Amino acid sequence: MMKKVLFVLTSHEDLGDTGHKTGFWVEEFAAPYYLLKDKGVNITLASPKGGQPPIDPKSNEEDFQTPATVRFNEDKETQALLSKTEKLETVKEKGFDAIFFPGGHGPLWDLAEDKNAIALIEDFYNSNKPVAAVCHAPAVFKHTKTKDGKSLVSGKKVTGFTNGEEEAVQLTNVVPFLVEDMLKENGGIYSKKDDWATYAIVDGNLITGQNPASSELVAEYLLDKLK
Repeated sequence: MMKKVLFVLTSHEDLGDTGHKTGFWVEEFAAPYYLLKDKGVNITLASPKGGQPPIDPKSNEEDFQTPATVRFNEDKETQALLSKTEKLETVKEKGFDAIFFPGGHGPLWDLAEDKNAIALIEDFYNSNKPVAAVCHAPAVFKHTKTKDGKSLVSGKKVTGFTNGEEEAVQLTNVVPFLVEDMLKENGGIYSKKDDWATYAIVDGNLITGQNPASSELVAEYLLDKLK
């Protein structure tokens, strides 16, 4: 049976009040997408508003290109699919084997607060299905709860974009909250490696990655869970 994974991308494009744009980070979408697709996984794309999710313009800069982003930039078929993401409110957990959230700063504003995203995460988790998020996307665990009303990450090993990394990109005072701080405040057993190092962690069906460099590793761990 072909495995089915739901990718949920941000629809938010304004970087606070800076006048700059944000969105999702291309590497964090492209690397997991191709790793899973090349292994025969069927992927559905969704976002809060549906349609084309905003791409963080910085993630298209030369310094941030990887084999996966180069492939994406030449892949008209995937670009066309991305331009038609399904509206999040129309998507249900049933029929999927896992859910994955690429990062970028966008999720801090919309997905972290989106009632459909929160409900989906809880449905997947309660159905014993993997929930994966990388870089800023662990922001989605801000309001998620277990069946007994505790924070979903409470007592769980997690990682995500570090305070040091946020400081390095000079957005500490722009973002609505810091991923590292929020995960700790919610009772997560937060760990990290050096800034920009590859690091991902699995705790049961929860898979989190620290930064863009960790996106492929998150997908590898997710693939292991799908076997």
